[in-house]
Amino acid sequence: MSELVLVINAGSSSIKFSLFETGAADPVLLFKGLADGIYVDPKFVAKDADDNKLVSESMPADMPKNHDSALRHMLAWLNSRIEGRTIAAIGHRVVHGGLSFCQPVRITEEVLKGLDETIALAPLHAPHNIMPMRVLAQLLPTVPQVACFDTAFHRTQPEIEQQYALPYEFTEKHGIRRYGFHGLSYEFIASVLPAIDAKAAAGRTVVAHLGNGSSMAALLNGHCQATTMGFTALEGLPMGTRCGTIDPALILHFMSHLKMDASQIEELIYKQSGLLGMSGISSDMRDLHASKDPHAKFAVDYFAHRVVREAASLAAAMQGFDALVFTAGIGENDDIARATVCNELRWLGVEIDEVANAKRSGEARCISLPGSRVPVYIIPTNEELMIARHALKCVAA
Repeated sequence: MSELVLVINAGSSSIKFSLFETGAADPVLLFKGLADGIYVDPKFVAKDADDNKLVSESMPADMPKNHDSALRHMLAWLNSRIEGRTIAAIGHRVVHGGLSFCQPVRITEEVLKGLDETIALAPLHAPHNIMPMRVLAQLLPTVPQVACFDTAFHRTQPEIEQQYALPYEFTEKHGIRRYGFHGLSYEFIASVLPAIDAKAAAGRTVVAHLGNGSSMAALLNGHCQATTMGFTALEGLPMGTRCGTIDPALILHFMSHLKMDASQIEELIYKQSGLLGMSGISSDMRDLHASKDPHAKFAVDYFAHRVVREAASLAAAMQGFDALVFTAGIGENDDIARATVCNELRWLGVEIDEVANAKRSGEARCISLPGSRVPVYIIPTNEELMIARHALKCVAA
């Protein structure tokens, strides 16, 4: 009987899960879902691999409204579905690995202590990534757990790309450097690109991971050479509610002239800016496309313009590029944004096929014209599958 791999992605108020079956060449998705609204009004939703909803319910009122209870509820539901099969491994998405963790690692008490030391680097995410590891160690003590890091893929960047122009004491003693994020997504794209375009995979590819959180990366032979995010997941492109790169002296201005404190500034740049802040309407591209408000159109145009700027910058880091890949929510589904970006990159050899671009499909596909010097692809990402692969590999090792 096949074994199973559980993938956990825990946030401040939610826990996403995916359950994979092993035995095939690649893990196969069985179920996915999430526990959401954990500290307010906890709800549990689960779907099958075809996105059919299997359950959507409020969690019992007598259960504590915390992550521990959400994990217990999730495991109880999974145990009712797996028919006696065993969970062979649990893989966790961890946003930040700091300087210490540059590859997936099996979780031990020593590793947990090391992860605790990374909390200062990602205080909004790290505690929630780490907490389920300790809970599951109690609930499933014999099941090995593996931590997979969103920063790890970018550690192959040249040192010149990882540094800020600050005194070395800050980079060497305090770990302040350009880490980059969405690494599991880029790693998945790098793993499937050879079967789609072997030349591009062995050469220079710019990947645009565009969604509510957006970033881009330059891949040379499948390894990261540069990326748009830096010390935090705020730097780089504008996003759904995050501002992206701004003049850091603006923060000083907010403090000294507008008398804003740290929590107010954090709320502004993380949750009130980006597409939402510029449009004054929504952080969702679909809402902005549907709106006739000029602020909505400007927000969309600004987003696309920054993607074009970063694409050219990443191409410069590799002295050119051989392919452009779109992925994630906006990248995979927004033909308008893709067309705008590609049309502004024609000077670099990008020629988009408007019919192919407008076609709806969940499959990887080429959307450039046959004569385009730079082929353009849409490749759906799958961070959960990447984590499942890493978990199995670590346990086997």
